[in-house]
Amino acid sequence: MNQAAICAGTFDPITMGHLDVIERASRIFPRVVIGVATSSGKNPLFSLEERIELVRQSTAHIEGIEVDSFNNLLVDFAESKGVQVIVRGMRAFSDFEYEFQMALTNRKLKPEIETVFLMPKQDYSYVSSSNVREVARLGGDTSMFVPPPVQQALTAQLGKASA
Repeated sequence: MNQAAICAGTFDPITMGHLDVIERASRIFPRVVIGVATSSGKNPLFSLEERIELVRQSTAHIEGIEVDSFNNLLVDFAESKGVQVIVRGMRAFSDFEYEFQMALTNRKLKPEIETVFLMPKQDYSYVSSSNVREVARLGGDTSMFVPPPVQQALTAQLGKASA
């Protein structure tokens, strides 16, 4: 078995919660592929290229990280990368139903691919990309929720001081 895992999401933007789960995964798996979804239906704040670059900058300190984009089923992306474990962050009980349904669907599609759930630190259990975008849009301080490269990008993208 290939000792690798995938952490996937739209990462619009990557948050401290995402980063915490990625760091935890990197302590378990020597290779972690971060799959940045194209998210064509979500109308992202940042372009795919910007999100990939922000993920790369935010994870540069972690060994064994590979960042790539995908626009197909996550299980197909995992298979194309030779990965048999999907790591999903579970922030709160409210995430459980959606994540459980996705894990079961993925298992039905590709039974050889496992899903593992990791919880972020309690400090980040409420942080979501959509909340970060809203705080930034309204000029609030997002520095406690996102890594420095994202903080700079939010400020530049929204044209207002969100620091």
